[in-house]
Amino acid sequence: MKPVELYTSPLCGYCHAAKKLLSQKGVSFSEVDVLANPARKQEMIQRANGGRTVPQIFIGDTHVGGCDDLYALERAGKLDALLA
Repeated sequence: MKPVELYTSPLCGYCHAAKKLLSQKGVSFSEVDVLANPARKQEMIQRANGGRTVPQIFIGDTHVGGCDDLYALERAGKLDALLA
């Protein structure tokens, strides 16, 4: 399984929803809290091609986008293949 990394904030409902979906699928992930580590926010913006909102989700080298993008992949049946 590819590594999954999320840039999040503890105040973000979309972050919690993305983590819930991944957890329900049994996917382990690493999390970068940009509120607690503001220096990492610039890293997130660069990796996400200018994306400034959280969550920003990466599966392997692929930038998935945000929570809505993650759920869209799941609905389309494409998330499992991306994770494999």
